[in-house]
Amino acid sequence: MKRYAARYLYTLTSPLPLENAFVEVDDEGVVLRTGMCESGEPVMEGALCPGMVNAHCHVELSYMKGMFRKGTGMAGFIDQINELRDTSSLEDKIAALKAAMDQLYAQGVVAMADISNCDDSFAVKAAHPMYTRTFLEVFGADPNGWEAVMEGVKALQAKALAMGLDAAPTPHSCYTMSPALVTASSVEGLKSGFLSFHSEESDEEEEMMMYGRGPMWDNRVANGIPTPPVTGTSSLQYFLDRLAAGVSLPVAGHVLLVHECSLSAEGVKAANAALQHPFFAVCPLSNRFIHNTLPPIGLMKESGIPICVGTDSLSSNDDLNLLDELFCLQEAFDVPLGELLTWACLNGACFLGKEKVLGTLEPGKKPGIVHVTNLADGKLTSASKSVLL
Repeated sequence: MKRYAARYLYTLTSPLPLENAFVEVDDEGVVLRTGMCESGEPVMEGALCPGMVNAHCHVELSYMKGMFRKGTGMAGFIDQINELRDTSSLEDKIAALKAAMDQLYAQGVVAMADISNCDDSFAVKAAHPMYTRTFLEVFGADPNGWEAVMEGVKALQAKALAMGLDAAPTPHSCYTMSPALVTASSVEGLKSGFLSFHSEESDEEEEMMMYGRGPMWDNRVANGIPTPPVTGTSSLQYFLDRLAAGVSLPVAGHVLLVHECSLSAEGVKAANAALQHPFFAVCPLSNRFIHNTLPPIGLMKESGIPICVGTDSLSSNDDLNLLDELFCLQEAFDVPLGELLTWACLNGACFLGKEKVLGTLEPGKKPGIVHVTNLADGKLTSASKSVLL
């Protein structure tokens, strides 16, 4: 048995911490009990919380760290992805993604919703102590080729499943796929009970979908890439409409709406009507990196839709440090630490369907124990660090 005691203990059965409290775990890491320390018992400074969940990452792009210019907007970012995607050897790619996963785990990330376009990360994930659910991202703007795309991603899924990974197809975004492919990949992915979708990442995306203009539209035309249908509605509404073309609403599975920087009240209403279990995944440092904006956290909180936190990739972020994402949200929106940790721990676990094991410090669970240091008056600072105990 091990006993950890700290100034603040966030069990996350409530967003409020216990002060000068402990958590006891058995030799396998299963929580036995929590409680208040006896008078005079030594406690660690800082806070203890459950293991965290990175709700959106592209770990296979970790070899791209430091290659990208910031502030280019989505059109410029996409150009850089296309230019730099295959500029490293497979050995270097695998070494970089393993180092990234090891760092995430050491910092307290015990589970991850990860995007894959290939099998580069499969062997590392299969051997790693971090739990991952792999979303096999589907692309294909050609309206005539969607069946072949689906056959390819199903073959990739079979390989992942054979290696013991939880994996299924998921649509990338409204603008990189033909309408038929958005629907087909969503239907296939929902067989697993989970989808992840890049949605309303920027105003450029909305301008393209609603009006058929703007930098992203011009970029696709200039490169001879088929453009998405101009719907006159938001890209989120377009996605929901494509879901309705293939499955009965409201959708029963867990659907993660990633980014949502251009979310509106109308979009919230539509998502709540069409999805039984919607979740948001915010990646604030990536949003700042690409187009210097942040998601509408106030609207998201009012929506009743659980908020999760991700890091995105090292193509659009300086580091994969979930605590840095939380500090950014704290400073921009004055969110209390207990609420931030609920987003990063419990909500992420709920999205992955792992809330019976992860997400809170409750007897019988095995969530991991994370020590968060360098707090000031119970708040994160730029010097705050997290470590898995």
